[in-house]
Amino acid sequence: EGQKYYQRFERGDVVMDMEVQGETDYRGTIVHFTPDPQIFTETTEFDFDTLRTRTRELAFLNRGLTISIEDKREEHKVRKDFHYEGGIRSYVEHLNKAKDVIHEPPIYLEGERDDIMVEISMQYNTGFSSNIISFANNIHTYEGGTHESGFKTALTRVINDYARRNKLFKDSDDNLSGEDVREGLTAIISIKHPDPQFEGQTKTKLGNSEARSITDKLF
Repeated sequence: EGQKYYQRFERGDVVMDMEVQGETDYRGTIVHFTPDPQIFTETTEFDFDTLRTRTRELAFLNRGLTISIEDKREEHKVRKDFHYEGGIRSYVEHLNKAKDVIHEPPIYLEGERDDIMVEISMQYNTGFSSNIISFANNIHTYEGGTHESGFKTALTRVINDYARRNKLFKDSDDNLSGEDVREGLTAIISIKHPDPQFEGQTKTKLGNSEARSITDKLF
């Protein structure tokens, strides 16, 4: 408490033990990272636009948190600060900003069970394609996974149940398919899991079975 500590690592090994470097009133961690050309063999140059997109994404996923990115290279010199009180609801609004939305504001749901936290935000637009983006512990699960499949199953069930209860279907009508109910949908699914299990070739698919049930029951 009240002290500043410093430690250095190279290629996964400790090269300098932790040492005290004076006193401070600040709290937190600062990481200085220099890319190693022996590991990053293709390039050691950072693309600011790519990092800015990821920084903004993290700010959306962590409601109320301010995340900044600063490029100090002489030829660039730029800083961006991101802060979203609306969290993933603001993310959906951002994705739909150039589209004709059907309802405002985006629907937002959150729930927790067995230390697993789930957030869902969704909004329909007049387009024909869907845009469903899922995350697990702030990691973009490009290949989807159990949390995403749980959401899709629940969405289809809830809309069909609502339509049946309110006599929007004839008794002889078939239920809407998953593709039908996802037409024009923009949705963000974010799960925080204490022990995530990732699958797939690139480890970007969530495999925890309990993630499916909690996401499904959130509806």
